[in-house]
Amino acid sequence: MTERTRREKRTFLAAFLAGVAIVVGYAIYTFLPSTPPEVDTVALGDAPKIEISVAGEAEGRIVITLRPDLAPQHAERIVQLAKDGAYDNVVFHRVIEGFMAQTGDVEFGKADGNGGRAGMGGSSYPDLPAEFSQEPFVAGVVGMARSQNPNSANSQFFIMFAPSPNLNGQYTVVGHVTDGFDVVQAIKRGEGPNGAVIGTPDVMTSVRVLD
Repeated sequence: MTERTRREKRTFLAAFLAGVAIVVGYAIYTFLPSTPPEVDTVALGDAPKIEISVAGEAEGRIVITLRPDLAPQHAERIVQLAKDGAYDNVVFHRVIEGFMAQTGDVEFGKADGNGGRAGMGGSSYPDLPAEFSQEPFVAGVVGMARSQNPNSANSQFFIMFAPSPNLNGQYTVVGHVTDGFDVVQAIKRGEGPNGAVIGTPDVMTSVRVLD
């Protein structure tokens, strides 16, 4: 992964925030519901689930049901990294009120690492081709972070606090929060338009694949 790619990953949503997400998105967040819609987990059958234990301002457990029906390669990547233990001790490095919480930088995002580079890295696995779908970005949806290159998602992901229709079809939807959205809502917020977390960020102490 080049240094340029790492810099791009750090600002994967900056263009949206500086433009459409700030000007138009504020009204969207104000009037659309900020609670997750019901997800038909029965219809998803044996879709894999991951359990995230969170510590910090948020304390508790988040369960994400992955969507291999929408994004098989991205879902497989999250499962693999969880099985590797790569997500353990990774922080929520960018958290924007009314928008989303981003985490998953297994290279630079460890709680005991250099927090200044969190968001610039990925995993040792190759970047993934885009798997965009018509699934809308609403509260509780999990999307894959990427640079301006659509085919650059790797390990980082974000969880939506509220709907953001301007992301629809532009980022890969990889899952839904099916338990613990209250924990998601309690994650420590960042500051400024990019949502960088100042001080000690909340952390995923462990990420496990549920049987």
